Amino acid sequence: MGMVLMSKRELNRIDVLARLESGHLTPAAAAELLRVSERQVYRLVRRFRDSGPAGIADRRRGHPSNNRLPAVLRDHAVSLVREHYRDFGPTLAAEKLEERHDLRISRETLRTWMIQAGLWLPRAERKRFHQPRHRREHLGELVQIDGCEHRWFEDRGPPCTLLVFVDDATSRLMALGFVPSESAFAYFEVLRRYLDTHGKPVAFYSDKHSIFRVSKEEAASGDGMTQFGRALAELNIDIICANSSQAKGRVERAHATLPDRLVKELRLAGISDLEAANAFLPGFIESYNSKFARPPARDRDLHRPLNGMNDLGDILCWRETRRVSRQLVVHYNRMKFTLHPTEITARLVGQLVEIFDFPDGRLEIRWKGLPLAYAAFDKLQRVNHAAIVENKRLGEVLAWIKEQQDARPVPSGLGAGPRRSSQKAGLMKDRADRLAQVAQSQPKPKRLGRRRSDRTVCAPPPQAPSHPA
Repeated sequence: MGMVLMSKRELNRIDVLARLESGHLTPAAAAELLRVSERQVYRLVRRFRDSGPAGIADRRRGHPSNNRLPAVLRDHAVSLVREHYRDFGPTLAAEKLEERHDLRISRETLRTWMIQAGLWLPRAERKRFHQPRHRREHLGELVQIDGCEHRWFEDRGPPCTLLVFVDDATSRLMALGFVPSESAFAYFEVLRRYLDTHGKPVAFYSDKHSIFRVSKEEAASGDGMTQFGRALAELNIDIICANSSQAKGRVERAHATLPDRLVKELRLAGISDLEAANAFLPGFIESYNSKFARPPARDRDLHRPLNGMNDLGDILCWRETRRVSRQLVVHYNRMKFTLHPTEITARLVGQLVEIFDFPDGRLEIRWKGLPLAYAAFDKLQRVNHAAIVENKRLGEVLAWIKEQQDARPVPSGLGAGPRRSSQKAGLMKDRADRLAQVAQSQPKPKRLGRRRSDRTVCAPPPQAPSHPA
């Protein structure tokens, strides 16, 4: 006799029937334990006596279900999927079969059929192999950049983000910077420190954050380049976006080491704010590189000097072009900038001017490099949540919402302009802070409807006692 597979329920039945045969149980007690009738107990006893324990095994095991769908229906459904929905998943394919072919099949049944037909690969079998990539050979040939949000000051301060620049050839920390969150202004500030210290690398390697890459290449507005990408193009530095976090493993491994070592170093130094932490970083970088950096395969340093880069501040800023109206008004970030009427500005009606929004808070309007005098008028009256909520800034946004508790509805069309969490005090930064304070001081709007719990419940008036006739 071959091997017989049994479930736990069937093994329990054999134990009860053996005790019944030995006289330790009555048929009524066995029926109660097995939760069947006494007649069924007698049937099981006969099968147990005739065939032994193997006779208690389910006789349907190994046989197709009596409720299975016909093979003709299965072949028809698989042929439709193969012809029209080869790249569809089982859920969407089942919906389309019902909508377009009047063929109703459950998604799990269709999933089984597609797997058997080789049209669908189960998730457990979809293996992705990340083969190791050799390091670059030269220092400055490829620098990996990324931001790591963490409670760097533990309970001594709020969470913030550390921008990390790691050389691919040596795993050296090239630059670090504590910022409130990832933004173009934050990367401009750390990049400037990097360029002043090391020079221009050949290329940067980043993720697909919207700071580095335009999500929609077919977007009608813009030139298909982010502000950070535009600055790197003017500096003659390339940027490459990785498809996965494993591809930029040098900086990802630094994210695993720094939250342990740097947090403890900041605790020992008693640092709990961004300014003191950024002042502490140069010494930490030198100590870290002495322990973990490795020599490059080739001795040549590919960093290039900043020759002729006197206008580095004009490159590392937020720049946009606007058209001057008939009233000499320029619109930017929902603000009106009125140009002072002069002989030059009088000829600029309908012309394009360029707005320079600097990380240090300054704002300039230039025409062919010539700064123009202006007066600012703010027409934005309330805080816009949509201009704040963006990718990889969830922690900061949640903290902001907790402080502000602004329940106003989100207006549309206010998402233009840069994020200013890392910008220094200035016209635009002070405006954003002022709007946040106004939103905090405004009361919440009253509800339009009334809930049942808001209704005033009054007791009925006491009835006068009835007098006998």
